[in-house]
Amino acid sequence: MAAYSEIISVEQWKNILEQSKEKAVIVFKHSTTCPVSARAYGEFTSFNSPVDTYLVKVIENRSVSNEIENDLGVRHESPQAFVIANGQANWNASHRKITKEALTKAIVSILGR
Repeated sequence: MAAYSEIISVEQWKNILEQSKEKAVIVFKHSTTCPVSARAYGEFTSFNSPVDTYLVKVIENRSVSNEIENDLGVRHESPQAFVIANGQANWNASHRKITKEALTKAIVSILGR
């Protein structure tokens, strides 16, 4: 299982967004009650990311989820994954489009490797 950190506060999210200006990050928004989200979570955790990865539990941390939507300008869905670089969402996907292969392609296109 790939290692990730959980985002539990808006302040923590703001720090991660700022960090993305220096290096790309991946954020996964997860609904702990949804079977589709559970499948996407499996894809997310099987992806060995070359960048820092983060998880937001959207039910338990709704304010963080809402702030991500506001800051990135991408309508909330869950599950939802983002590759964030330079303070903006350079790639996002939701539901069954979140796969290990899609994450790999997204990060390769952004990092160039």
